[in-house]
Amino acid sequence: MIRATAVNHERAGAEKLWGGTARIHPGARTGPHHHGELESIIYVVRGRAEMRWGERLEFTAQAGPGSFIFVPPFLPHQEINALADEPLECVVVRSGQDPIVVNLDIEGVADPEIVPWIDSTHPVA
Repeated sequence: MIRATAVNHERAGAEKLWGGTARIHPGARTGPHHHGELESIIYVVRGRAEMRWGERLEFTAQAGPGSFIFVPPFLPHQEINALADEPLECVVVRSGQDPIVVNLDIEGVADPEIVPWIDSTHPVA
């Protein structure tokens, strides 16, 4: 994963936010983790994101370009590039500037529950 800062205190004078980009290589995934008290918003620019979350990563959803993903504080999750032949490119905004990442030693369930990523702005195609 390649992460680049666009907005923080040093670069833009922001007091409470961090914003930047993330690029996840084809087929790559993060380890299970959470970001402490921080809230995160992920906007998918290109590619296909798969998010697993829950105490045992028991839920999963996929999101394509134009989709937003909200990650609440302390939520165990794992980001996955669902495509084996294309990078996943996202814009990420967090509610704080400290790079909090708490890696978790959990093994996800073998067959997570699929949660449709559907709302009024992203209906089923």
